[in-house]
Amino acid sequence: MKLEPIIISLLDTDLYKFNMDQVIFHKHTDLCGQYYFKCRNEDIVFTPEMVKEIEEQVDHLCSLRFTKSELDYLRSIRFIKNDYVEFLRLWHPIRDYVSVSLSDSGELSVVVDGPLFSAMQFEIYLLEIINEVYFRFKFDYAELLKGAEARLDAKIKAMNDGTYTFGFAEFGCRRRLSREWQDTVVRRFSSETKNCVGTSNVYLAMKYDLTPIGTYAHEFVQMYQGIDMIPLAYTNHYAMQDWYDEYKGDNGTALTDTLTTDLFLMDFDRSMVNNYNGVRHDSGDPYEWGEKMIAHYQKYGVDPKTKLLLFSDSLNFDRAQKLYEYFKDRAKVSFGIGTFCSNDTGETPLNIVIKLQYVNGLPVAKLSDAVGKAMCRDDEYLEYLQRSVDFRLERHSQA
Repeated sequence: MKLEPIIISLLDTDLYKFNMDQVIFHKHTDLCGQYYFKCRNEDIVFTPEMVKEIEEQVDHLCSLRFTKSELDYLRSIRFIKNDYVEFLRLWHPIRDYVSVSLSDSGELSVVVDGPLFSAMQFEIYLLEIINEVYFRFKFDYAELLKGAEARLDAKIKAMNDGTYTFGFAEFGCRRRLSREWQDTVVRRFSSETKNCVGTSNVYLAMKYDLTPIGTYAHEFVQMYQGIDMIPLAYTNHYAMQDWYDEYKGDNGTALTDTLTTDLFLMDFDRSMVNNYNGVRHDSGDPYEWGEKMIAHYQKYGVDPKTKLLLFSDSLNFDRAQKLYEYFKDRAKVSFGIGTFCSNDTGETPLNIVIKLQYVNGLPVAKLSDAVGKAMCRDDEYLEYLQRSVDFRLERHSQA
């Protein structure tokens, strides 16, 4: 089997990749990063034929360049700066930064290693490629589409009959069934319902004149762990400060759980509360998290109704509706919903990630608010990071 190109535009990625990369371009071009692929599902086997196709798709990806119209679109996003767009005119994915291999047992290995401003851009492209190759080779794609179409029809009907009343952004790039199916999903949600407020996919936002949505990911906070002069338990502070210096509050939804929300709140002080328009939930109990964030805003005399609670952790529409009903009268509430939109076929979707694991040769990690979401190739470092976080939290509780 030979597939058509999966990535046809370098805009076919999440907005937050450009947001984070702009900060790195302006402040941290000296950082190098290593990213590693992981499939969290059990008993998933990739074949040599799949790997050959993945390699060829990566080859094609690295032949792409930004077009003039794509650069002009990026320039039209108010917080994307002209010098960064001019850098992207010169930038392209470099094939030597990516290595792909297959174990005898069928375990796929993918490593990205290069300057952080370049290596970080591969994540979404590679996940899009890997997921689509797997599902097209493993299953009858036409049958998958039938299941996906029926489920999409039901979702749109439920939105239009008032079953679902919340607003959401489509966040489906990384685990989508295919490029063509994500296109269909975004087009239909945005044109046939009033619930879809935008998409994280920059290419589809441009194509359908939608709002591109996204701020930053865990890797942005993680990368500060690789800067020697920054204490590990204070990386949220430095990450948020750099972000505010870059965007002046114009692109401000803070992600809370890279090193646990409790630690994040120690650095989310009065100035940061005022500088950021909201916060994003991505692990742990969403109700406990929402209550904690509302209490934190009230602590600083800020009306939570003026701030956004953005939920994005493994959501379906029923979970989102319940959260919306619970919080809608107490804060602004929205949702980023990914796999449930872009790969709901009846078959179990892949839970695949590509995570930043080293910066300048030093290990980095995410702790999160949920057991089992941590991913680190150095157990000793992970324990040290946990102790650093615990020490600061304990010291603060005793103050």
